[in-house]
Amino acid sequence: MKPFSDPAVDARFRSYPPKVRAKMLALRELVFDTAARSPDVGELQETLKWGEPAYVTAKSKSGSTVRMDWKARAPHQYAMYFHCQSGLVETFRTLFPKEFRFEGNRALVFALDEKVPKDALAFCIDAALTLHSRKKASVRRAQGAA
Repeated sequence: MKPFSDPAVDARFRSYPPKVRAKMLALRELVFDTAARSPDVGELQETLKWGEPAYVTAKSKSGSTVRMDWKARAPHQYAMYFHCQSGLVETFRTLFPKEFRFEGNRALVFALDEKVPKDALAFCIDAALTLHSRKKASVRRAQGAA
């Protein structure tokens, strides 16, 4: 497991109930593993945004922030959040209609007692972390074709 570089993020993970913490740590590991496999992403910055663990492509600026959290008001679920205006969740809904439960246009929601579809989720994480670099590449291709 990758050590925490931000004590506030470490404290947030420690605040989760044990079963939730295990699930959240697994999501965290998948985010870092997915980022490491993508040459466009580079180093991730792990921070808190709105009190939630967040993963930012601060150096490469290749993508959109990915957040995750568990809320006491919905104790049997946790979620991964994406920028609501990015169109990412709508794309995920089209590609993976049976693999995930969705919360509007901003989140993939997981029940604590279910197995997370790791391959599909890794695709979603990669899509978020490379969103900007893919858009820039599309613009370059379009300009080259003109």
